[in-house]
Amino acid sequence: MDHELERLGRAVKQAQHRQHRAADAALNAIGTTLVQWDALRAIAAVPGASAHQLALATFQTDQAFGTLANRLEAQQLIVRKSGEGRRIEHRLSPKGEHVLAEGNIVTNRIRAELYASISKADRRTLAALLHRILVDDVAALDLPATNRKGRSKAAP
Repeated sequence: MDHELERLGRAVKQAQHRQHRAADAALNAIGTTLVQWDALRAIAAVPGASAHQLALATFQTDQAFGTLANRLEAQQLIVRKSGEGRRIEHRLSPKGEHVLAEGNIVTNRIRAELYASISKADRRTLAALLHRILVDDVAALDLPATNRKGRSKAAP
């Protein structure tokens, strides 16, 4: 076993876990959860996306995302409508847009705190290295390419 790779993998997982714990606690203070905020973020990035696309984008199974979407709809955070065939399209409601905006402020603060000890250049390097590992996974998500602001390039 390569102990250096094991330590690297564990460090990546620990950093992610630390970020998730901090973000979830801060999001709870505004009445949402990390899982809900992430779903809202994914829906906002690709309005009209199917449940399957959103499940992939949020690292969930189709069934788990369906259950989450039911809760988001019951909280009036999203609107779902029938699309082509059996496809169900998802969009944010005005209330969902508000919760997402508040959540973005919270998660941006958490990330800024988490990465404060790393220089901007080192953050860019870390992001580039992680992107290099993940590039094949991103292509497998079956989502439209997005621009730097997270909006679909195909969207107006």
